[in-house]
Amino acid sequence: MATLLCMGFGYCAQHYAEAFGSRFDRIIGTTRTPKHAATLAQQRFGDRAIEMIEFDGLSASRAILDAVEAADVLLISAAPADGFDPVLAVLADEILQAPRLQSAVLLSTLGVYGDHGGGWVSETTPPEPVNHRGRDRLAAERAWETIGARRRLPVAILRLAGIYGPGQNALVSIIRGSARRILKPGQVFNRIHVTDIGQAIDAAIARRANGVFNVTDDEPSPPGDPIVYAAELLQVAPPPEIDLAEAAKTTSPMALSFYQECKRVENTRLKRELGVTLRYPTYREGLRALHAQMQAEGASG
Repeated sequence: MATLLCMGFGYCAQHYAEAFGSRFDRIIGTTRTPKHAATLAQQRFGDRAIEMIEFDGLSASRAILDAVEAADVLLISAAPADGFDPVLAVLADEILQAPRLQSAVLLSTLGVYGDHGGGWVSETTPPEPVNHRGRDRLAAERAWETIGARRRLPVAILRLAGIYGPGQNALVSIIRGSARRILKPGQVFNRIHVTDIGQAIDAAIARRANGVFNVTDDEPSPPGDPIVYAAELLQVAPPPEIDLAEAAKTTSPMALSFYQECKRVENTRLKRELGVTLRYPTYREGLRALHAQMQAEGASG
């Protein structure tokens, strides 16, 4: 009976369970509050319920200790903070001793690479994070690599590009009136549809992959391009461009921090070693599919 334990049952883990959960006999997820755990336990993901456990990153209940002991695969997406990984801070010894554990997948970020002035980076590029979130993610990566080496456990580190998908995309931002076209000449980002993240997770688990993989689309592009394309699909005018200096007056520090970095990211290893064929190689395919889904849901509603 194969058991998947998702440490942090958020957006990516939920979509993975929806698409690929049938590969497991049992799926356990964690979230930080009892209320959220109860809410998620009532939902269906791929026509199945998920066993939800509260885990606050500070202490381990009997339920979470039992879940680690039962796990064959770990999917870790709980965000590190203040320089430490909450899962390892509480459960490192239990993970080292877990009797059934065969592999782990850690969701990280391209932010660990830092700024490269628009140049190309790959998994061999030395990480140089420029903000605390990137530094925390890099520290978590290294901690999990250490656990993997000590236990001889395959640990796949998936460095994710900017995530979009159902409910979280430029189409939704335009409809809600929250889309902003912030202009910084020469700025480019990579993106990745959550469906393709699910493919990468599944391939990493199936192959018991070890090491770092960039999970990103094929086309780094200016940040405003998906917004303009989404507006075309919706047949509305795109929001006006805003200079970065002007946008800084009303934009959160977290949102602005993404503009500290500019790079183009290769995904050759994702395709060659994990065997992933991207369903949405650029934002255009992804947004077209999301638009078609929105239209279908509107028509059926």
